[in-house]
Amino acid sequence: MKISTATDDEGWMRQALTLAESVMYITAPNPRVACLIVRNGQLLASGATQIAGGPHAEVMALRQAAERHVDVTGSTIYVTLEPCSHFGRTPPCVDALIAARPARVVVAMYDPNPLVGGQGVAKLRAAGILVEAMVCADEALAMNPGFVARMTRKTPWVWLKLAASLDGRTALNNGQSKWITGPAARADGHHWRARSCVVLTGSGTVKADDPLLSVRHVDTSRPPIKALVDTRFEVAEDARIFDGTRTWVFTCAYDSAKAARLASRNVLVVEAPASGQHVDLGFVMRWMSDHDVNEVHVEAGSRLSGAMLQAGLVDELLLYIAPLLLGEGMGMISMPALDQLGLAQRFEFVETQAVTPDLRVRARHTERWRALLRAVQPRQA
Repeated sequence: MKISTATDDEGWMRQALTLAESVMYITAPNPRVACLIVRNGQLLASGATQIAGGPHAEVMALRQAAERHVDVTGSTIYVTLEPCSHFGRTPPCVDALIAARPARVVVAMYDPNPLVGGQGVAKLRAAGILVEAMVCADEALAMNPGFVARMTRKTPWVWLKLAASLDGRTALNNGQSKWITGPAARADGHHWRARSCVVLTGSGTVKADDPLLSVRHVDTSRPPIKALVDTRFEVAEDARIFDGTRTWVFTCAYDSAKAARLASRNVLVVEAPASGQHVDLGFVMRWMSDHDVNEVHVEAGSRLSGAMLQAGLVDELLLYIAPLLLGEGMGMISMPALDQLGLAQRFEFVETQAVTPDLRVRARHTERWRALLRAVQPRQA
């Protein structure tokens, strides 16, 4: 029998992560997970997690093996997240793996869910199955940062999308902004909308641009919820955002009659506490986490974007830069001036990607990422 090496494990795990990408838009609030069953360098079966309440990746792979009449005894099973060990919407996947009698199970990262938290790996080892863990953990975390954030810190993973010129302008002084970036960048942005649980904007953007905030250019059966921060509850009821798809409005000026009218259009109005003169954005994030939101995609004007950053709620910047110079115009964010560079919020570049003729740049809050990575490592006794 061929003995797997670390290089083999990484190669198969990256193949599993590619398969997990195929369910990017459908699994929330569950994580995106894939499973491969391999023996002697040959792929026997594979599967990925389905919609919430449906089978998990391990079960899908075992089902495929059964359909192919393949005996998986003595195989190596690669799974991008520790197998669950508790009863939720589905039975524990770890029990199904133990029954299949593989020789080895290779896990990308531990499950941060306190109902699992190493128990899946422990049960496999107690059954005499060799387990290797933390293989391609960073890539696996990138597949599910929102799930890990919600499980550990009780808030979603938040990225802020911005589109600007080379000199940092998002619009001309007269408000004209269509279009600074090209069609490819706009289509790419819809992928980030589609993978999110929520697309969040502010009342200023709705009043100025009347956006739909829907997902286009991407085929998804689970469109994200639209969310609106509207402190004074003043957005018009005929705004396009209220198009009958699921929408949340967070306001400090609750109006029961208006809320009732909007409810008939699939809008939930949430009365939020104030922080200063505006909606408490920390409350919004905690409320979303309590309602199974993993990832939030913010597309807003400079005021809400700045407020999210000032509140320390942005984990990642998703910036599309167009090769234009606009001169005087509207900036990306509105934040108070600093008098010391040491007070600046610092991010780390993690990716640059050409979306011709524009450039997509991703910058991540380093310490928050490291905190999530620590959360998916084995727990110390």
